[in-house]
Amino acid sequence: MKSASLFVIASPMASAFAPSNAPMLPSVALRMGLFDGVKEAFGADGMGELDGDRETPIDRWMGWNAKKDDSAIAMGSKAPQDFIDSMDPKNYVTASLSKPMGIVFEENDSNLGGIFILEVNPGSSAEKDGTVRPGDQLVAVGKKKVSGLQFEDALGAIIESEEEKVELVLFRGPAKFLYGPAGASQDWLDEFVSGGVKV
Repeated sequence: MKSASLFVIASPMASAFAPSNAPMLPSVALRMGLFDGVKEAFGADGMGELDGDRETPIDRWMGWNAKKDDSAIAMGSKAPQDFIDSMDPKNYVTASLSKPMGIVFEENDSNLGGIFILEVNPGSSAEKDGTVRPGDQLVAVGKKKVSGLQFEDALGAIIESEEEKVELVLFRGPAKFLYGPAGASQDWLDEFVSGGVKV
């Protein structure tokens, strides 16, 4: 017959079935789930600050970029502080000027299109009228919409006009608010130029 031996090893740390006066250590939760640690990765509320290399365009669009950066404008549900609404008729001016107008036009960046007033020449009809300012975006010549057109095409509408005084419709704001993602829809601009939206 085979004999079996049972060995009991005693150590200062072991207390088999005996209550101990040692402080209890906090229990550690088992982490075996697929999404363990996700909440901590994004902050306590699940939407904490994102590193610049992890932030995506949808994060910026939804306003999920919680980083506090005073130099950057947080986009999303909040409008930038310098925002000028291109679908508000109050942000447009109309000037009726005789030729030569004395306006120097410049083309916007190629990704935006359209032209703007670079400068108004001293003593010109535009300066005497006092309506137009450098930085104004040309939207229409008379009832012809020229917003977004190439330089030659937009300026051609002024040159080809046979009116004694040419009517210019201008947006008083930067190109990014006229042509960018926050810009006016083409339907709204068409209606505005045709006179459907009152200034």
